[in-house]
Order: sequence, then C-alpha cells, then structure tokens
Amino acid sequence: MWIVYLIILIIMLGSLILVHELGHFLVAKKCGVHIYEFSIGMGPIIHKHIGKDNIQYSIRALPIGGYVQMAGEVTEDDDNIKKSDFMCNKKWWQRILILIAGVTMNFITAFILLFIVALIWGASSTDPIVTSVMENSAYAEAGGLAGDTILEVDGKRTKTWDRAQVLLILSNDTGYYNIKVRHEDGTEETLKVTPKDTVLEDGTSSKVFGISVVPTVERGLIPSLKYAFSKFTSIYQSMFTIIGGLFTGRISTNSLSGPVGIYSIVEQSFALGLSQLLYLTAYISINLGFMNLLPFPAFDGGHIVFVLIEKLRGKPVDKNIEGWFHAVGFMLLMLLMIYITIKDIIRLF
Repeated sequence: MWIVYLIILIIMLGSLILVHELGHFLVAKKCGVHIYEFSIGMGPIIHKHIGKDNIQYSIRALPIGGYVQMAGEVTEDDDNIKKSDFMCNKKWWQRILILIAGVTMNFITAFILLFIVALIWGASSTDPIVTSVMENSAYAEAGGLAGDTILEVDGKRTKTWDRAQVLLILSNDTGYYNIKVRHEDGTEETLKVTPKDTVLEDGTSSKVFGISVVPTVERGLIPSLKYAFSKFTSIYQSMFTIIGGLFTGRISTNSLSGPVGIYSIVEQSFALGLSQLLYLTAYISINLGFMNLLPFPAFDGGHIVFVLIEKLRGKPVDKNIEGWFHAVGFMLLMLLMIYITIKDIIRLF
C-alpha cells in the first residue's frame, strides 16, 4: 500500500503548489507582465503548447506542482521585452498583488475543501468543551469536570479546541497550566493542571491531561459555511502560536514534519477515509499559504518586504543585495528541510 500513500502525497502536495502558482500566473497576466511559461509539473517537458497569448504552456515529467516563469521578477533580464512588461517595472501595488495571489489561492482552496467536508460529512463543532474526563487524571485532580468549557490557557483565550490544544503543548517553566473554565452550572474557575508525562511508541514524550473532546455535528449549508470559516480561522491562528513557540523554544523542532512526516500522516488519514484526507489537504494548504506570507527571504512575504522597502525609500534596493538575501534564505530553508527529514526518517524506523 505504500505506493498508494506516496501517490496520494504527490497529488496532494503537487495540486496545492500548482494552485499557488496558478494564482501568481492569473494576476501577473492580468497586470500585463510578460510570462514565458506556465508549467504543470517539473523536470523534462512531455508536451508543450504556445498559446495565442504567446505563453508556453507545458506539461513536465515530474508531477510535483508547477511554476510560472515571468520576465523581470527581480530585474530586467531580456532585451527583447518591453520595459513596461517586466514585473520589476510594474507599480508597487501590482507586484504585491502578484506576490500574494498564490497565498490567496491556497486560502480559497482550503476554505472550499473545509466547506465540502462539512457539507458532505457534517459540520463538527469547534467549541473547546470537555466531553469526558479520565478518572484520577491530571485534569480531574485539579477539579475539572466533564462539560467544562475551556476559556483560557495561561491567560490566553481559547475560542476553539484547536487553539486550546496548541496552547496545551507549549512548554513552560512552571510545569503546570492555569486553565480557566466555565462549568456547566455557569460558574468560572481557574484550574492549576499539572499534566502527567508519558512516553509514546516512537520514543517521544507527551503530556497527558486526561480529557477528551468529541464535537457535536450539524448538517446544512449555513452550519457548513460557519464551520469552514471557524476552522480556517482557528488553524491560521494556531500557526501564529506554533511559530512563536518555535522561536521562543516553547515548542520543539521535533514537532515539525517534512514530506516524510506528512507521508505518515497521509497513511493515518487514508485509514480514516476521504473526509480526513480532504481535511489534511486543507490544513496543508493553509500552512503553505501562512508560511509563504512570513517576511522571510525566499518566501513571497520576503519579496513583499523588499517591495515595501522600495516604496518607502523611493528607489529599489540593490538587486545584488536582494538576490543575496533570498539565496541565503533559500539555503537556510533547505538545511532546515534536510534536518526535519532526517528526524522524520529516524522516527519512522
């Protein structure tokens, strides 16, 4: 079955990258940027067609996303192209629209997938309401009860269970968590919960609070739209917390996953059915969009930073300096990916 999981992973990641590049392509074309090629896939060309717009549309051998080759992405690079058709010569706001178009397409794709999941399989509640509490668990010993609504974790509001889960995996110096709850009788209380450590099969440790949350399910168009919006917002906000936790050391890099780690998640999701695979695709799509918005070199957000600096200075940043920043950023990303992949392989075996 491993080949099936691999094919699913390739289709999943490839489709999301292709959607991202399609966003850049459509907006760049609308803004009048000269486009050399729009490719589906990478590597050797299998088929190509020159459209009436003089753009080469290609299908390449490796089904891993695609790309858009635009004129003048950083500086004028072709003497045969009109100066006004280079991306670098477009108005600053047009360049930003082109740069954020890929992210926008990822977000739209994720919202649609979440909506489809809710419409077909039902809209699950995202409320952080504790369904059951294990006897003698950390949560029970702190005075927690089934039916509690988690309002805050260490002073941070938790409107959704996703948000609560992320905050509960953040490490802290005290070893316990101040969890503000509203009991079913309407009273509010702040519990001091010290989770119990346990070692998982893969050798990693995990904090156990002894609670479970089983969401209620609604059906219909309006509940599905509400679910898609709430889940999208919840996942996006959680990523801010995760990134902050990584920089502050409150979340270990062991929590990160690369392609190998995602392969394992695909395997688990496949066993749970199509709805879980679609949800995973939506989650990765939001992740891809979020990461690309970060103001880090080599990301779309990094390019946007240079456009804004140019706008504030009234003149472009030296292209050699900009190119150097993006090259270094790309190298750092590759090193991080190699590190994460090695960790994933070690966990896998």
